[in-house]
Amino acid sequence: METQVLILVVSFVLLLVINVPIAVCIGLATYLTFLSLGDIPSSYTVAQRIASGIASFPLLAIPFFILSGILMGEGGMARRLMSFAKAAVGWATGGLSYVNTLTCMMFGSISGSAAAAVSSVGGFMIPEMNKQGYSRAFNVAVTTTAATTGLLIPPSNVMIVYAVVSNVSVAAMFMAGILPGILVGLAIMLVCGVISYVRGYGTPEKTSASLIVKTFFDALPSLLLIIIVIGGILSGFFSPTEASAIAVAYALLLSMALYREVKIKDLPRILLQGGITTSVVMLLVGCSTAMSWILAYENIPQSVSAAMLTISENPIVIFIIINFLLLAVGTFMDMTPAVLIFTPIFLPVVMEMGMHPIHFGIMLIANLCIGICTPPVGTCLFIGCGIGKISIAKVLPSMIPFFLAMIAALMVITYWEPLSMWLPNLLNLIEQ
Repeated sequence: METQVLILVVSFVLLLVINVPIAVCIGLATYLTFLSLGDIPSSYTVAQRIASGIASFPLLAIPFFILSGILMGEGGMARRLMSFAKAAVGWATGGLSYVNTLTCMMFGSISGSAAAAVSSVGGFMIPEMNKQGYSRAFNVAVTTTAATTGLLIPPSNVMIVYAVVSNVSVAAMFMAGILPGILVGLAIMLVCGVISYVRGYGTPEKTSASLIVKTFFDALPSLLLIIIVIGGILSGFFSPTEASAIAVAYALLLSMALYREVKIKDLPRILLQGGITTSVVMLLVGCSTAMSWILAYENIPQSVSAAMLTISENPIVIFIIINFLLLAVGTFMDMTPAVLIFTPIFLPVVMEMGMHPIHFGIMLIANLCIGICTPPVGTCLFIGCGIGKISIAKVLPSMIPFFLAMIAALMVITYWEPLSMWLPNLLNLIEQ
């Protein structure tokens, strides 16, 4: 066992260090480990595990949600959501930072993509905040961190991936993420308010009840996507996978017929972009499934669980250790492979401590959301810095208060179970 684990870990780390794509790192490391087993036909088994890993009906939701997110991003939804947020919260001191956060929360949840939220919302908000005298580094920090809330507020692709890996209900995961996502958003807004007050950022925007109502109805067709998807799933009209297809149809209707910002000539490019993104995600899922089989074959999850329980049997201590490890992992690994690799390892540990798999899933995702804002592999950070035309080194000091707020929210999510479990229990989505 020790030899196989050593081969798996060393080959994976070495490939990662020399900048091999993460899916290829996982696949090659898994194949080398299979070779070391000797008594198992490696090529056939790896291929079989990869194929079986993506042969899952719930995973069909991912390409559809990816496509609907791209259509939403190009269909003018971000601008309308921003106008509504500006009317609703722009009247406060530092109002544009609240507008930025709220728009990222709404658009991120609709598109299901933090990267799309940074690029779409940031493209509007960062230049506007620069003109109003906000610090460029502060503007990028707000956009980058606020965009991650869309991964907790449904529909979220990473929740679907976790639900498949851990064998829990997608609908329950969706509902479990709503309150934690709002909590993280409020924590970011609190930081925005304090910094804006201390530095004197922003002139309050004029607003009125009629303007709020008008911008709300302009943004309502976009917001209805969440209601249609979640409402349809909860009412039993369609499954999460069917809901994803309906999301594409609705986004297509909205962006082409109502808003008319996506043309027929744009569709081949959009479909190609969605196909490329889907292929990357599915390759990650397949290779990670093969790696998970190796981990289970070598009893690594059980060994990790036993080792951690020798450190302490106190759930508070164990959860802190797991969060610390995941925060470290998030700095160099993207969210989807991290979920696929570490769920089989840590889930048995937390279940031993009495944590529900759905609660752990929300904790895991909230933790890894911080990772996509941190170097060296912080996707949202790189996109935000590119849009803001500023170096990462200049942005990082402004990110620290937001990191602390997100970590504080993570601790609440970790240790206050009702925050994640109240809605799923209320709606009878938890299997007893």
